[in-house]
Amino acid sequence: MTSKITYTGELRTTCEHVRSGSTFITDAPVDNNGLGQAFSPTDTVATSLGSCMLTMMGIKSKGLGLDLKDSVVEITKHMAADPRRISKIEAKLILPSGVSEKNRKILEHTANTCPVLYSLHPDIEKVITFDWKL
Repeated sequence: MTSKITYTGELRTTCEHVRSGSTFITDAPVDNNGLGQAFSPTDTVATSLGSCMLTMMGIKSKGLGLDLKDSVVEITKHMAADPRRISKIEAKLILPSGVSEKNRKILEHTANTCPVLYSLHPDIEKVITFDWKL
């Protein structure tokens, strides 16, 4: 088992990572009858894209002798109705400027082939930009 999710009422869940015991909560968003005091389930989907991209780039960067510490991904999630779903995810990666063009291409390819990106439905528009300016 990977995780255990418990509904705690008021459109909130507590999500536990079984192996580590770490937890986080989710709330339904305000525009869908929720409190909006934490990540919504669809927020976690969009956020996991950025987390996966940086994680995969971090793994690859070790082999390239690079340090991507303090890199950031800014995620913007767009919702659609009928049916309610994620329609678009924008990911802006802000990365160190001192990386060679060759290594930038390698790392961008790594980000663009992360498991979460491959797992998202093809109808979700993905807009990914790389800003090498940190």
